[in-house]
Amino acid sequence: MWESTPFADMVREAQAPDGVTYRKLAELAIDPETGQSLTHNTLWKIGHGDMVKIAPWIVRAVAAAVGRPVREVQAAAAEQYIGLLADDPFGTSTPETAVVVAHVPGLRRADMPRVEELLRNWASGGGG
Repeated sequence: MWESTPFADMVREAQAPDGVTYRKLAELAIDPETGQSLTHNTLWKIGHGDMVKIAPWIVRAVAAAVGRPVREVQAAAAEQYIGLLADDPFGTSTPETAVVVAHVPGLRRADMPRVEELLRNWASGGGG
């Protein structure tokens, strides 16, 4: 069985340096959109790979706490909780546009020729 914990890993990595506690990390875990904050207990659960009820504000609060871009934390949560990688396997994202393809782990660019064809068609103005 495939198991990956990239979301938990981010929390543990942010907690590890200089003995940062989960309580200290929780002080930073505030969603910039809603102002909601995570408790140290919730961060501990996430960091230990326990199941938590996930919501967009929770992912944004974790991003704030760990100092990582929200998109990166969203992708890590998607991988951990639903088993999908969400990335740009074609390297087509720009500062203005994010191309994100959700796919099962282990797929490479060469394994997704129809997706690449669709993206090329879209980029040329041909639509979908």
